[in-house]
Amino acid sequence: MADLAEPQSRRAFAEGWPEMIAHVESWVRQRRNPVSDFLYVTYKKLRTFDLPVTGLHKGLYTAHKAVSGGLSWAFRVFYWTPVFRARLAGSGKRLHLAGPGMPLVTGPLTISIGDDCRLSTAMTLSGRPSSRPAPHLAIGDNVGIGWQTTIAVGTRVVLEDNVRIAGRAFLAGYPGHPVDPVARALGHPDSDIQARDIVLRRDVWLGTGCIVNGGVEIGQGTIVAAGSVVTKSLPPNVLAGGNPARVIRPLGN
Repeated sequence: MADLAEPQSRRAFAEGWPEMIAHVESWVRQRRNPVSDFLYVTYKKLRTFDLPVTGLHKGLYTAHKAVSGGLSWAFRVFYWTPVFRARLAGSGKRLHLAGPGMPLVTGPLTISIGDDCRLSTAMTLSGRPSSRPAPHLAIGDNVGIGWQTTIAVGTRVVLEDNVRIAGRAFLAGYPGHPVDPVARALGHPDSDIQARDIVLRRDVWLGTGCIVNGGVEIGQGTIVAAGSVVTKSLPPNVLAGGNPARVIRPLGN
């Protein structure tokens, strides 16, 4: 009987332990006597304790940055970049992946990238699963794509040379869902007619948070202001903005 009682007592103690801790915490926070007040003040001081910064810490920070930077460079050059290149249909020279890891690629998407491109690793490239032939993303030379940008390729997305896309942009080449509510509720895919090309000509610059719908072509040298929604094609060499985006003024030489 003693052998049975001992495990039961241990179990009761273990089950009551969280309640006991909560009771002690409540008692300390109420600060109703000198002991609980002392414990509360001591706890607050320990929690907010600041260690003075010395030359040692500055040296440790410099060493930390050097080591972490060196490791990040080594992983990017010898692992992440060649692994990402292996996923591509074609890749030019001097591809730079900005950040740890590599871009997320989903769906049956073929990708070709030119020379001297800089791509954030915190971006998503997706291909419409039901497109035939497979969707294609063509990225020219000297293209830069920023943080948290998503490029959803329905049929074809073309980014010509020197295109710049800032962070959190969204190129929506396909919607992912059908227009018909019954089909959408049943989980059917979008229709082929909803998947359309997107073309950004040379030297286009999309500001932060821009959305570009399918069927849009943005002319050479055009700048689209941050937060704009481009629903129709834009001519070359203009500043455009708004929702929906409209031409604000031409750009001078």
